[in-house]
Amino acid sequence: MTEKVLAGGSHRRRSRAWYGTMFLSLGALLSGCTIPAAQKVAPGELPLVLGPPVRDNVTPMEGVISCFADHVAALRKAPVVIGVGDVKDFTGKYSLNEGNAITQGGALMVYSALGKLSGAVRIAERFDPSIAERELGYIDRRQLGDGQIHELGGPNGAQQVPWLPYFGGTIQRSDYFIVGGITEVNYDIRSGGFEVGVNQISGKGRTYSQQVAVDLRIVDTKTLMVVKTVSLAKQFTGYEVGTDVFRFFGSDLFDINIGARGQEPLQLGIRAALEEGVVRLVSAVTGVDYKPCDVMRTEDGRFSTKPAEELRTVENPPSEFASPPIRANAGAVVNDGGSKSASTSGADAQIGFEFGSSQLGGEALSRIDQIAAAAKQGGVNVLIVSRDTENFEPGKRDALTDQRIAAITSALASRGIAPGAIRVLWRPDPADTSIHRDGPGMQELARLRIGG
Repeated sequence: MTEKVLAGGSHRRRSRAWYGTMFLSLGALLSGCTIPAAQKVAPGELPLVLGPPVRDNVTPMEGVISCFADHVAALRKAPVVIGVGDVKDFTGKYSLNEGNAITQGGALMVYSALGKLSGAVRIAERFDPSIAERELGYIDRRQLGDGQIHELGGPNGAQQVPWLPYFGGTIQRSDYFIVGGITEVNYDIRSGGFEVGVNQISGKGRTYSQQVAVDLRIVDTKTLMVVKTVSLAKQFTGYEVGTDVFRFFGSDLFDINIGARGQEPLQLGIRAALEEGVVRLVSAVTGVDYKPCDVMRTEDGRFSTKPAEELRTVENPPSEFASPPIRANAGAVVNDGGSKSASTSGADAQIGFEFGSSQLGGEALSRIDQIAAAAKQGGVNVLIVSRDTENFEPGKRDALTDQRIAAITSALASRGIAPGAIRVLWRPDPADTSIHRDGPGMQELARLRIGG
């Protein structure tokens, strides 16, 4: 009898020891879980759970991007202008419960990657220009204003209008554009683990990995020739560990499951792969090697939590405006003598005239001021344009062009530019009936050389 009592006491002590062990283990695990703060916003509402604040969306590429942007800026060259087309999900992976497995915002990620270069390149909006196109349509129909009255010339003299005059050329062209897509997602390319159980007490651990790939290319906007392609792959790893207890201790049944799992964020990895691709493509068109910046990927085994812009150390070259300032160009080839033979010399400035008018409007007069200032420093090429609906017969067009050149000459003379410093580089032959187009809705009438 004594032995049975002792045995029973020993059993109860072992049960209490198990209880203690289990609760201590559970408490240790739960101690790592923190309850987010909650805040009541308005009377009568339940408190809202508030997690961490919004932060910059940093990736392991922040150090590389900042380093590369510094190297590009150190060249002190005018930044290349880059647009972005479609960067689609071509994997086709879709779940009825979770939707698309891969982000549908690849183009937006590429735009953000270019933005992280912080002005070392310039970004042209080509993905969704619908608002700009709509406003240009309003301008074309003379419906858009800026709250001011503008003075325009016309056949019956100057007139004041509430709509915004526009002669074209405000949209800046791009040098290159990036397109491509996310082309692969391979699940569970490798996995492994263990599971051990004794007397309905078990433990398990598992690791697994998957892979995605992106394919990008950068294209010359003028020629549509592909300058560079990249194909990049990124692996993701995950883990799962856990302990299960399902058994009786004395007369008590314990059913305990404790575990944890984690996985490298899939979409964050795709963003990092796209950023890597952007750096390599921009490297190809700027001639700046990105490889020396590879050492900036991690610091003490961890990537920088500061955004690339804050890591920059080299100031960007002066940015150009959407309507670039007029600069003297003393090296241009001049066809003297007012010849009407064709010339392909470029234009540093553009002056537009309203339909059938030889009067200089407010916008044209502001350009005249800039042209005069630049001509005093060197030669400036000026292009005269009008709307392509102005389809006069050659004789009338030629006479109107003479009046427009005279108006420009007079305006420049009042600003200290002698008429002798103005030469005609090109204008259509009097027998030429064709329209020399200059972008949507506009035509070229003459090219002048001012000064130089």
